Amino acid sequence: MRFINRIGLGLVLGCLLGAAQALESDREQPIYIEADGVEIDEQSGTSLYQGNVLVTQGSIEITAEKVSVAQPEGDQQGRIVARGNPVTFRQESEQAERSVKGRAQRIEYDTDSEMLLMVGDAELVQGGDTFASDRIEYDRGRSVVKAGASAQGKQRVRMTIRPAKD
Repeated sequence: MRFINRIGLGLVLGCLLGAAQALESDREQPIYIEADGVEIDEQSGTSLYQGNVLVTQGSIEITAEKVSVAQPEGDQQGRIVARGNPVTFRQESEQAERSVKGRAQRIEYDTDSEMLLMVGDAELVQGGDTFASDRIEYDRGRSVVKAGASAQGKQRVRMTIRPAKD
């Protein structure tokens, strides 16, 4: 549980939008997207970035082969889906040794519900601790992490917790 709480507090959006131990300034920074190509459909409010996609926001960095962004009109929030082999991300933390790195085949983020879903060989690394499964869900609003069967996955959860240094 100690590791899950650390992951829940410092992690994933954390990795996209800034969580408790992440750099607070990240969420206030603009989002930049670079790619080899983009297709934008203004009528549907979607865009598809392809080829060596790099998404940055402050210290957050996400790399993927494809990133789709849905920004519906009105009050609805957007949805970001990154796909790759694998999708990678990293984010600096207030404590350099607690920076977060992760990877998965697909990462989905719904900005309205603040839910992040990592699917396919998902792994989170913070400091020397690792947390891995085929499926990891992170509810940023409630600071709840689920993995494996708890997240409707099929693989067991694998965790490595390094002893704390004095």
